[in-house]
Amino acid sequence: MREIKKNIYWVGKVDWEIREFHGSEYSTHRGTTYNSYLVEDEKTALIDTVWSPFGTEFVESLDKHVSLKDIDFVVAQHAEIDHSGGLAELMERIPDTPVYCSKNGVKSLKGHFHKDWNFVPVKTGDKLSLGKKELVFIEAPLLHWPDSMFSYLTEDNILFSNDAFGQHLATELLYNDLVDQDELFQECIKYYANILTPFSGLVEKKIEEFKSLNVPIDMICPSHGVIWRKNLGTIISAYKDWVVCKPKAKVLVVYDTMWKSTEKMARAILEGAIEGDVEARLINIRTDGITVLASETLDAAAIAFGSPTLNMILMPQMAAGLTYLKGLKPVGKAGFAFGSYGWAKGGAKEIEAYLKDMKFEILREPLQAQFVPSEETLEECRAAGRLLADKAQLLAGAQKGM
Repeated sequence: MREIKKNIYWVGKVDWEIREFHGSEYSTHRGTTYNSYLVEDEKTALIDTVWSPFGTEFVESLDKHVSLKDIDFVVAQHAEIDHSGGLAELMERIPDTPVYCSKNGVKSLKGHFHKDWNFVPVKTGDKLSLGKKELVFIEAPLLHWPDSMFSYLTEDNILFSNDAFGQHLATELLYNDLVDQDELFQECIKYYANILTPFSGLVEKKIEEFKSLNVPIDMICPSHGVIWRKNLGTIISAYKDWVVCKPKAKVLVVYDTMWKSTEKMARAILEGAIEGDVEARLINIRTDGITVLASETLDAAAIAFGSPTLNMILMPQMAAGLTYLKGLKPVGKAGFAFGSYGWAKGGAKEIEAYLKDMKFEILREPLQAQFVPSEETLEECRAAGRLLADKAQLLAGAQKGM
């Protein structure tokens, strides 16, 4: 338990060991935190809980600071189990305490726990008086669930932002200005890319909505990772770039390989891209994984995807990566498909179908090699890499001119 402002406490849990999130597709190699907050005034409010495996520890720790029966209100900003998991044990101890949540939150929480607690549904603009201070509720549907909402604490000017502005980063340092900034923003962009990208339009509207409210925000308290207490403009500015998938002059070459033929093509494409004076990266979908793919795609302008043909279709890991990326709905990208084949084609053309579904600008027909690519084919790959670089420069320049 840590006091973050007078009579306002972080009461969450640091999870150093978790390495997979959302059923394994999200790699959390730096761990995470489950942030819960206790606000004490004339009345006491608890905002969110922790993941269910830590529910008993959470409730017992909370009870050492404040008698559970003295908690007047519970605010459940999001029903996903990493935020609400501790509710079940908490509400066994204080079953009549009102639970404030969105209308969709009532449905979600009942679906998770099958309990008819004392739910109080709220909407944007509703207020909960704690005495001198008020909690003002702001619905944030699909950021990133239909039930999601934020809470704003008057007097202290704190935004409890739930899944917005968070990151999976285990640390005891608690605040954004105390941790390594490179690591922090690596995790911020990874979090945004893998969690919020499909809802970027709604994120942009929510930022504009807050600007129109014209209320001061001195601290942003998300549900994962560090609390933002200094230089809040840096993360808000980053979000403004990410909501439009603002591209850099950056090329990705993403591939899977069976007997190294497609890998040879990928490396030749990368060589050509590097000649074009852009940031370029090679991603092996099998070893780097789809979390890295999503994170790197967010600000990449041009991407080539390659797979050998297996049973007349693409490799399973590439199919998984493209399916995951399709669900994240990247915008404003250009690229092409490539790959090797043996006795039958199919993999590269299937990749191209994915790219068309994702509204990629297709830069050329699929680049294919039968068996092992010849030097002539590798030179064609280098030329295709230069094409990617030229397009990346063009897209990044167009954004700068907007």
